[in-house]
Amino acid sequence: MSLMWVADAVPALAALSLAGLAPFRPRLRARLPALTLLAAALSLAVTLAHVVGAAEAVPGADALGLAEGLALAVLAGLVVRYAPPRQAAPAASAAGLAGAVWLLRFFFPVSPLEAVGACAFWGLGALLAAAVGGYLRFLDVRQERAAADARTALRLRLARDLHDFVAHDISEMVAHAQAGMVAGDPLRALERVEAAGQRAMSMLDRTLDTLHHDRPLAPAGDLDGIRAAAERFSAAGPAEVRLRVDPLPEVPPDVGALAYRIVIEGLTNVRRHAPGAARVDLAVTGGSGALEITMTNDGVARARGGRRGGSGLPGLAALVREQGGDLVAEAVADGWSLVARLPLAQSPGWPSASSSPTTRKASAPPSGSSSTPSPT
Repeated sequence: MSLMWVADAVPALAALSLAGLAPFRPRLRARLPALTLLAAALSLAVTLAHVVGAAEAVPGADALGLAEGLALAVLAGLVVRYAPPRQAAPAASAAGLAGAVWLLRFFFPVSPLEAVGACAFWGLGALLAAAVGGYLRFLDVRQERAAADARTALRLRLARDLHDFVAHDISEMVAHAQAGMVAGDPLRALERVEAAGQRAMSMLDRTLDTLHHDRPLAPAGDLDGIRAAAERFSAAGPAEVRLRVDPLPEVPPDVGALAYRIVIEGLTNVRRHAPGAARVDLAVTGGSGALEITMTNDGVARARGGRRGGSGLPGLAALVREQGGDLVAEAVADGWSLVARLPLAQSPGWPSASSSPTTRKASAPPSGSSSTPSPT
């Protein structure tokens, strides 16, 4: 009798130990499919020994078998949740089968149909556990994807900030250095280069602070900074910015920050792609529940080396679309034009973000005009 008790106790203890330790031992989860298969094989071997008469039931073994069946159902759920699908399928199936047929050690059906029915009933526990494990796995995957999407969104926003603001300050530094060599006033040029470098460093510090402390990325810039940016641009090169700012209603901070970003990107594109431009006409107006930024320049020339457009305007277009606005950047007869409209508030006269006009970018000049590079 003692030998029979040991034979019944070994698979039960193996299944119970594994089911109790696996949720709390991450290192054990890597071997969970193989160990589950081993526990199921031991259980099936003992059940087969009882069915063929090689083993006899001992007092108390039925309670031990019940605990074993429950542990095997738990193992089926655990492997579905944690193991790779190719490994989880055979391990969960084996655990479910072993948990369904263990009662044949003590139950003697009068017909095969009765045996199938009884085993199917006990197999429902393993199916339920597998369903719970699959649902928990789904929640884990969804959480991981949400975290990955959040990290991607933060990286893209940081990349846009670095592209729009730091690149603008660096291009201004280059323009001041070139102007200093031409105009022969290196001291004044160095002062302006230093100021642009300080702004670039400030932007980098802001970005690093956001990364180090896991803070939301606050908007950079506002409408008040547009006039200063226009003055710096005019001082750094041959092109003069003719700025017109109409009296505006109250502008939300995020709309003002986006308007500033649009102006910075437009001026950077003029400096990079139209070095021979003599003028930049910039107007910031408001009306009909929208803030409108209009920028045109002359002197757009073919890019050196056939350089293609980058990600500046497409990324800017996505930001405008998120705000429910629209942006049009296109070649005109004597240069380039950029027009953006941003809603100041949702109203019947302005469509919501989900139904906003399609933001588009025309990267080629009108038919019959000379080739023009697409700004970044």
